[in-house]
Amino acid sequence: MAIRAGAQEPTTERPVSDCLARARGVTRVLRAETNRIEAARELTPAALEAMHEARLFRLLLPASLGGEELDPVTLSQVTEVIAAADASAAWCLGQGSGCAMAAAYLSAKVARQVFGQARDVLAWGAGAQGRAVAEAGGYRVTGTWHFASGSRHATWLGGHCKVFEADGRARLRADGRQVERTALFRRAEARIIDNWQVMGLRGTGSDGFSVDGFFAAEEMTIDRENDDERREAATLYLFPATLVYAPAFAGVAIGIARATLDDLLALAKSDKTPRGARTTLKENPVFQTLAAELEAGLRSGRAYVSGSVAEVWRAVGASRELTLDQRMAIRLSSTFVINQMTDLVARAYRAAGATAIFDDNPFERRFRDAHAVSQQAQARTTHYETVGRHLLGLPPDTLMFL
Repeated sequence: MAIRAGAQEPTTERPVSDCLARARGVTRVLRAETNRIEAARELTPAALEAMHEARLFRLLLPASLGGEELDPVTLSQVTEVIAAADASAAWCLGQGSGCAMAAAYLSAKVARQVFGQARDVLAWGAGAQGRAVAEAGGYRVTGTWHFASGSRHATWLGGHCKVFEADGRARLRADGRQVERTALFRRAEARIIDNWQVMGLRGTGSDGFSVDGFFAAEEMTIDRENDDERREAATLYLFPATLVYAPAFAGVAIGIARATLDDLLALAKSDKTPRGARTTLKENPVFQTLAAELEAGLRSGRAYVSGSVAEVWRAVGASRELTLDQRMAIRLSSTFVINQMTDLVARAYRAAGATAIFDDNPFERRFRDAHAVSQQAQARTTHYETVGRHLLGLPPDTLMFL
């Protein structure tokens, strides 16, 4: 592992006490912008200005670049705060934060080129959908990627690619799997595909993009599975991005659920009386029981994911190693909580009655956003099979999300 000169020592973590305060400081702007974000299908200039001013897109950048090197537990709390105000903003924050971890694998010169300006943001699409053919000094890249959340305000894009030799042979790792590299290029160098017409998380602007025969210099590509390319020593960069995305997106789901439940309680306190009912909603014993159950579910879900990730974080900080058991713990807690929060939002939506279906109330938007979160790869219920196999002493059926 070639640690970058001046990189943080493994035993020292940067203070993060003000990150949550900064996140709370932008929620007023995000709440005011949420309808415009939805309509534009991207974060508005006012929303972006507030988030950049609070340095929220710098949370997972290395300290050597002026970043926070924030721990995943606090990141999850930040995305929860932001999601309660606007889910799309929180999703873009979580996605952009994971992408920023690429800086740990770049030379100091290239890292400054990609992330050196205060408003530099990297976005990338899902999966190794590209083809990178090796040639002198780099790779010839062709591919189309989708689900590039935040790509409309990104300055750089990344394309995950399978690597081939110049003669067409697949380049293989020692274990027989094909090598994958991520090529970085300026957004202007790609063709943007405006295909983000969706049910929920509309404001993420998760467009597709493509390049055809683009030359990516070797220094502008990374292999995130190769520890020999990692140049930062901080505990954060011992985690793969996928296991940082997991609690970050769980935080998004919790934030949506928190806001939905708060709105439901406010509706009940307004003396809403369902048609034909003999009492107000808040005086109904069935509703009272439901409110308590939903609150307990939300708090227990938050405690589960934060407790699991915090335990792993402390252990990895001490051992400098992330074990398979620890990877499974993060995967299980995040998958469970995202799906638990989706169910919670659905129950709250139904409890709100006909009020929930109108555009001028937030219930229907949060219902859509929560269910969009539940469809993302981090929430796949097939993760239970992977964890279950591990619990039973069987080899994992996939390493993709571990």
